[in-house]
Amino acid sequence: MAEPGLAGGHPITPDGRYFVVRGRLWRMTNPALAPRDRETLTKTLMAARRAVCTALRNEDPASEAEARADVDRAKRALGERGPVWWDDGAPDLNRRLARNTVYAAWFAALD
Repeated sequence: MAEPGLAGGHPITPDGRYFVVRGRLWRMTNPALAPRDRETLTKTLMAARRAVCTALRNEDPASEAEARADVDRAKRALGERGPVWWDDGAPDLNRRLARNTVYAAWFAALD
């Protein structure tokens, strides 16, 4: 298991699968990705997010849809969406409230 830590100032579950923002679990990037691949995909994700903002500012629904699809593709490639990157059969709890999951006791002990 991964050591608990912080991701951008947010706590990471003891198994390293999620970080918690305002009580909600968000899936971490697949740790098995090569550093260069992770860096490239992260840059792609950030560019796609900027494109979403630009499309929204320009009120361009077609460009927004394309940019959101690019965000989704990058997040799936990073392992943050789509099939889980772990292989022990544990369910995906992405976007669930930590207090309603197997992480409830761990989360309660953070305070």
